[in-house]
Amino acid sequence: MKQPLYFFITAVTVAGAAVCPLPATAAGPDSPGTGPRYGVTLFSANFMREAPDFPEELGNQLLMGTPVEIVGEESYWRQVVSPEPYKAWCVEMGVAEMELEELERYIAAPKYIVTAEYGHVFSRPSEKSEILSDLVTGDLLRVAARSEGKGFTTKGFAKVMLPSGTEGYVRKTDLENFRSWADSREATEKNIVNTAKRFLGVPYMWGGTSIKGVDCSGLTRMVWFMNGVLLPRNASQQAKTGIAIPYPDSGKDTVDKNVMTVFTGRLRPGDLLFFGTGGKVSHVGIYIGGGRFIHASQYVRTSSLIPGEEDYYDLSWKLLHACRIIGQEDKGSGITSMLRSPAYFPQDS
Repeated sequence: MKQPLYFFITAVTVAGAAVCPLPATAAGPDSPGTGPRYGVTLFSANFMREAPDFPEELGNQLLMGTPVEIVGEESYWRQVVSPEPYKAWCVEMGVAEMELEELERYIAAPKYIVTAEYGHVFSRPSEKSEILSDLVTGDLLRVAARSEGKGFTTKGFAKVMLPSGTEGYVRKTDLENFRSWADSREATEKNIVNTAKRFLGVPYMWGGTSIKGVDCSGLTRMVWFMNGVLLPRNASQQAKTGIAIPYPDSGKDTVDKNVMTVFTGRLRPGDLLFFGTGGKVSHVGIYIGGGRFIHASQYVRTSSLIPGEEDYYDLSWKLLHACRIIGQEDKGSGITSMLRSPAYFPQDS
């Protein structure tokens, strides 16, 4: 028996606390009247806003190929719930609307994942042809099959299908088979650090979760996504996952070099570092070893927790605690392996 696809409107629990309630406007599978509406995001990085207007706050980005549930509509805006789950607004042209059965077929269909930082979908197998869409790391495209289960490639290009059904061509070197890629993911210390380094220099953008721009938790989520692991969207939610590693001087307004040195000696590369005041998390970074971490602060950069270092992070005094994420997938703390997510692969109950 297949697991139903109502994952968008199911509350997600992080460390025993629900972090996203059932949207009040969403109709469940047995609700009378208008049934649920679904779709798949169309743009390389869909800008998701907190209200249906362009000047409104950017709350999130969704990569191309992300399944969503449509729970609201205002003019040419659609309110959608993404698999994290996160509810926000995007323009109607950014979503290919589908019936539930179409969405199920889409999720089950063979796909490519974009592994290059940037790319394009061309109208023909030539970089001189018309560009149909840009692409960024993590985008998903259906395989435009020539025969059952077999993709079509020519002249160094793979034939793909956008969520809208439009077909085009992408450089083969920019893509990998999604299922094979997901099967091969290993969220090791080395892989997490190497992926984080790919984002160095990317500008900070509030609400960003793509190579075009990231906020602090968008960076951590994207790094883990590209290693086959799904984290909650926001830093405050991520702080409740994994195994907590207390920082003994949390709450103090100065950093004792000896205390920090001992603390960082307990950390492993890939641990998440959480910062804030009054116990409230406001920032997150990825520990890479040697007292240093990668984070999105003005831009994605490397900083040190150790006083006296040239790139010392002057807000290190806000450090609250760390969390060990590696090895904690699918253990009920809000960390899910991509292969276990019904948003990306069909699941049997």
